Amino acid sequence: MERTEIITQADGPPTLVLAPGMEVRMLATGDMGAVGVTTALASFQPGARLPYHVHPTGEVITVVQGEARVYVEGRRYVLRPYDAMHVPARTAHSVENAATTGQAVLHTSFPTEAPSREMVSDTFILQDREATDANCPENLTRFDQATVYELSPRAFFRDLFARRFGSHGVCGGYGIFEPGASLPCHFHAYDESITIVTGTATCQVAGKEYLLSNNATACIPKGRPHRFINRSAAPMAMIWVYAGDEPERTLVDQSLCGVQSSRSA
Repeated sequence: MERTEIITQADGPPTLVLAPGMEVRMLATGDMGAVGVTTALASFQPGARLPYHVHPTGEVITVVQGEARVYVEGRRYVLRPYDAMHVPARTAHSVENAATTGQAVLHTSFPTEAPSREMVSDTFILQDREATDANCPENLTRFDQATVYELSPRAFFRDLFARRFGSHGVCGGYGIFEPGASLPCHFHAYDESITIVTGTATCQVAGKEYLLSNNATACIPKGRPHRFINRSAAPMAMIWVYAGDEPERTLVDQSLCGVQSSRSA
């Protein structure tokens, strides 16, 4: 049976409450039909902290709103919007919103359909860090230092995590579309999760059309043709995640994305 796209709104009730003041909203998971990837939004109220824990796979943490302190084996980093931290498998880490006002919202990615966690003790020596280096298992990509490239006219992308940055089984980044910008119709050799973090996107998938905004997410199965368009008068931006080590795409004829019937989700 052919798998179809998964459209998830981010304004529903939380899926998990992992710590006081910290809620998780799942965006794409194996239970929803995704293969090889899980994405979610984690919301931290002021002062909320998720204690030290480990995962059997790596995890990528990307800030969407506010600031977050990420602790990795005692090394403390302050992440700002669209900074991305990759934490390898079995590496202890903790996350908090140290602000006294304002929510911190984080986008998380895992190279598995069903992530799990094991809580561990905090036995680490605290050290403030601004950047990672070759001696750290984790990798921090600062958004303002990431290379910007024009993937298609007026659509500008930054790769934030990939094999070349230390992640395995997952890669992704940030893309911003000026008004009128679009990507050509294409497909991937693995599933993709796309979360719209700014503005409104028109998402075309194999003859269907969806309007996505406010962190709504489309998870597209491998091999399924799709494209994103900004038909609005304001910028549109996304966080995209592939269930693969490095970005790749195969362009196909636009008729494979062309709309047969339209709907909003």
